[in-house]
Amino acid sequence: MAEAGPGPGPGPGWLEQLKSCFAWSGTSPWTLWLFALLCLAGVLRLPLRISDNLSTAPCRLELSQTAGISLLADFVIKELCFQRLHQVSMFLNTLTPKFYVALTGTSSLISGLILIFEWWYFRKYGTSFIEQVSVSHLRPLLGGVDNNSPNNSNTSNGDSDSNRQSVSECKVWRNPLNLFRGAEYNRYTWVTGREPLTYYDMNLSAQDHQTFFTCDTDHLRPADASKQMNSCQEVMQKAWRERNPQARISAAHEALELNECATAYILLAEEEATTIVEAEKLFKQALKAGEGCYRRSQQLQHHGAQYEAQHRRDTNVLVYIKRRLAMCARKLGRTREAVKMMRDLMKEFPLLSMFNIHENLLEALLELQAYADVQAVLAKYDDISLPKSATICYTAALLKARAVSDKFSPEAASRRGLSTAEMNAVEAIHRAVEFNPHVPKYLLEMKSLILPPEHILKRGDSEAIAYAFFHLQHWKRVEGALNLLHCTWEGTFRMIPYPLEKGHLFYPYPICTETADRELLPSFHEVSVYPKKELPFFILFTAGLCSFTAMLALLTHQFPELMGVFAKAFLSTLFAPLNFVMEKVESILPSSLWHQLTRI
Repeated sequence: MAEAGPGPGPGPGWLEQLKSCFAWSGTSPWTLWLFALLCLAGVLRLPLRISDNLSTAPCRLELSQTAGISLLADFVIKELCFQRLHQVSMFLNTLTPKFYVALTGTSSLISGLILIFEWWYFRKYGTSFIEQVSVSHLRPLLGGVDNNSPNNSNTSNGDSDSNRQSVSECKVWRNPLNLFRGAEYNRYTWVTGREPLTYYDMNLSAQDHQTFFTCDTDHLRPADASKQMNSCQEVMQKAWRERNPQARISAAHEALELNECATAYILLAEEEATTIVEAEKLFKQALKAGEGCYRRSQQLQHHGAQYEAQHRRDTNVLVYIKRRLAMCARKLGRTREAVKMMRDLMKEFPLLSMFNIHENLLEALLELQAYADVQAVLAKYDDISLPKSATICYTAALLKARAVSDKFSPEAASRRGLSTAEMNAVEAIHRAVEFNPHVPKYLLEMKSLILPPEHILKRGDSEAIAYAFFHLQHWKRVEGALNLLHCTWEGTFRMIPYPLEKGHLFYPYPICTETADRELLPSFHEVSVYPKKELPFFILFTAGLCSFTAMLALLTHQFPELMGVFAKAFLSTLFAPLNFVMEKVESILPSSLWHQLTRI
């Protein structure tokens, strides 16, 4: 038997339209208004005796059906309508001014509490709680999101590359210019009583130390290595996992009692030394011990995988020590010595780009005002195939701005137009601002600086702080550079699509920077958010509702008779169009139609 074809009925298109209508109503403010009306009807069901009237209506309907008299049915319906209106008017007349004061005061209190909660949630998480619940929970239940839809799958496939890029750009990186915890961060805490580092940031540093300075095969060292060296490494493995700073320092001293351990000297230089001079002395001792371990592991690195892992660990330790020694020289004013140490380190270990030593070199060369050498470094690292950073982009912009900033005038440029050199400088600043839009506020001193964290988020506020903390002096040294930056920055946000939803030179600005920056930066710092988020609708709505109801409560309390007259007049005016429409309908439609409606 052949299968029967589909019967008549609504097709899939009709169902999709119905589901989309429900999805729209789930996020529309009118749905809340309808819900409020239903709640009001539920509250007034006892004073208006709605349930009693609805229960008596079938009896009257049965009477009209059995009698078969349409005029009687029409009379009963009109009588019922007039009775409802009379009951409503009697109920409103019996309300005292105290009721209106209590009603408006309670509404103001509830809306005020909702406003406070919404504002707190928005300040902490950057979104509205009501909006998030509506979109995330109610809309899928009402059919607003169809994950199996082919359109959605095509869209997700089309945007997969940009989403992956955004996720990679939200990766947290080690700050190449991070300060010394004992000599700088702790001194800030002693003076101000504030903690410049967050627990999340210090936890990431502990993970980095375990990755770079420990090895799973430390207990498998060659036979000629002493047992004291093995015990030293085991103690340091436990030290890097300690959360208490004093426990880490005690473990480092314990390791040094067993043997000359390079990583123990590193920990003491980073956390126990209270000055840069003390840290440099400890790093020199660590260099002596680290070079010995590096030479031994270099000879045995091809004897097996375990020896290769140990050599990789010893290489990381040696590079870290030399880099920190160069930074000590830079901080102590021996800039040329620091530049030489960084150049030698980059030549000796050219493949270790994860430490970003070139950014330390750029900052030292700018201090020496060796702009030709800075341009040579940029020519090597400012490549399309290499990852970008604020240091790369803004240093390139500084060099191009230096060529025209001393003679640049906004008025003259608006009259005659931009020259080729000025256009190149403006485009370089546009490129830098598109990569990290938070930096200009710190360079122009529109926002206060804090100590940079030990980890940064590229294109985020943490990277902007780390860059401006060390490079603000270099921008000030170039005459007119900040003026050109200010003039160009004001025009940048008009030329670049707001809020950078379409990247010109880079991928679209990631949306995850605010959350990561809040975890990296201390609580006393106001995180810079880009694009600046506007206040959600529900915060504005609750603020207006709270203010309006509070004003009504105050006026009702001060002028009860006048506000009572005003309330009755307002309700009469509100129901006037409905009464007018009902009268017109009754006058136009025949009584037989009312009889048919009663049968329904």
